[in-house]
Amino acid sequence: MNKSERLNRMQRYVYRKRVFTLRQLMDEFGISRSTALRDVESLEAIGLPLYADRGRGGGYRVLETASLPPVSFTTGEVLALYFAMQNLRGMSGDPFRVSFDSIRAKFLDVVSEPQREQIQRFEHRIAFEQGEPANAGAHLETLLQAAVRGEVLTIAYAGRTGEGKQETAAGGRTRRIQPFAVYASDGFWYCRAYDLDKRAYRVFRCDRIVSAEPGGGEPIAELQALDLRDAQSLRRPSAEAVSFRCSVAPEAADRLRRRLYPSMTLTDSPEANGLLLLSGSYEPRETDFIVSYLAGFGPSLKILEPESLRDRLRAYYLRRIEEL
Repeated sequence: MNKSERLNRMQRYVYRKRVFTLRQLMDEFGISRSTALRDVESLEAIGLPLYADRGRGGGYRVLETASLPPVSFTTGEVLALYFAMQNLRGMSGDPFRVSFDSIRAKFLDVVSEPQREQIQRFEHRIAFEQGEPANAGAHLETLLQAAVRGEVLTIAYAGRTGEGKQETAAGGRTRRIQPFAVYASDGFWYCRAYDLDKRAYRVFRCDRIVSAEPGGGEPIAELQALDLRDAQSLRRPSAEAVSFRCSVAPEAADRLRRRLYPSMTLTDSPEANGLLLLSGSYEPRETDFIVSYLAGFGPSLKILEPESLRDRLRAYYLRRIEEL
């Protein structure tokens, strides 16, 4: 620990203790008596209101009128605090939600101007639902920073093969992507990005990214203007995409809205009074995923078409029953 970091931590320590000795400083920070004396002089030089108690059992005291000094945050700490505040805002119906705007305003008042600007950029790049903790993987911060800065990353990605098995990114298989948003949904973090090799927009599950390194090409300037909301319109179905429609019971509507994907819409159903209509499309390679996704809503959701998807969902339920 360098001296500036030690003094920063020591300020917080003595403000918390209010009364302390040189021995306590030596034990807490692993320093010698001479270093502790110099550090106390440095604290006084920067304005910490201390006075010494002389004699046996003496030490140092912080004046009662002193208040805690401004706290400095690293970039990583700012990001962690932003996540915590977003989680607080998601507590729908909870009295803490009323305090969110006040807490956020005070937080923005104490961070530096560059950090304040960074937080505001984060707000257009991150979203997550209140609920179970999401699996972030090892490279979430790298992906987010690349999205904020408009940088290209070279990643190794472990995707999925048939039957839901995971394929490894062996043999040096890599992809060059430019992230522009990350979000959490249904227990996982996802990264929306432009794949420079396939020249198409893609969504990657962050926990399947096994490496992420800066570089791999020139960034596309237009992507820096995109944010999480713009990303909803980027997905375009291929010629092989399969359209589907489902009726949805009203009690499942809120949960479904929180988990909608860009390829889906939820509207009032013209076919059944009181029900909603979920419509959208999926690529043939996404069939296993869409079946599992729809099954998560149980009997509150019924597939209207195509019949092939209804058959796949029925087979999925039968397999689950056999596994019990």
